[in-house]
Amino acid sequence: MNPIIDLRGKRGLVIGIANEHSIASGCAEAFARGGARLAATYVNGKAQDWVQPVTDRLGVEWTAPCDVREPGQMEALFAEVEKRWGGLDFLLHSIAFAPKDDLHGRVIDSSADGFAMAMDVSCHSFLRMAKLAEPLMTDGGCLLCVTFYGSERVVEHYNMMGPVKAALESATRYMAAELGPKGIRAHAISPGPISTRAASGIDRFDELLDRAAAQVPQGQLVDIADVGALAAFLVSDAAKRITGTVIPVDNGQHLHA
Repeated sequence: MNPIIDLRGKRGLVIGIANEHSIASGCAEAFARGGARLAATYVNGKAQDWVQPVTDRLGVEWTAPCDVREPGQMEALFAEVEKRWGGLDFLLHSIAFAPKDDLHGRVIDSSADGFAMAMDVSCHSFLRMAKLAEPLMTDGGCLLCVTFYGSERVVEHYNMMGPVKAALESATRYMAAELGPKGIRAHAISPGPISTRAASGIDRFDELLDRAAAQVPQGQLVDIADVGALAAFLVSDAAKRITGTVIPVDNGQHLHA
């Protein structure tokens, strides 16, 4: 029997696995269950020790370093995709960064350098990846990123990442419009709060989790498997007529946030 989401024959690049609890890990597992061929990245050698157990378990075909702040690394990554596979069917961008001092302060107090770094890593890198993926998606494809509802509402302690994620969502819509004629779709997935290593950098994140659990209609937060299920659907042919969306997977929290 075919899997519910059939990704057999599709080649996907997963950027942002930090460990087995990260959102990118949940997405990679769903892609693998659908039968996709996968490659994944790690930010540096130290991070590789946490990424490798995940990629080994999921049967990821190959891994490569990719620190989007390092000149040339992204270009080398996509050159490797072309060399190994000759093309690409989908990509997941699940990375974000902001300097701690800027992230924990008021938005209006953020430094120009800190804001620029957060925007470059968390938003503009997705645009750069789309540009590099475009010539590899000769038969169309799908580009995914990860956002958060702090992009459209003020969420206490989310601070500077709110405007940055808003930019990411807008960039995704323009990306979908510009690449649509080539059959390349783009989406931003917006999970509810999930306890990940990246989220731990947000000040008083535990309080955010508690508030979210109290708001959702079913009283239960989503997990990385829930995000993965949506991601697998979006990159599949079942979603080939859907593009340019920001899709919440938050158990209905956006109804009250």
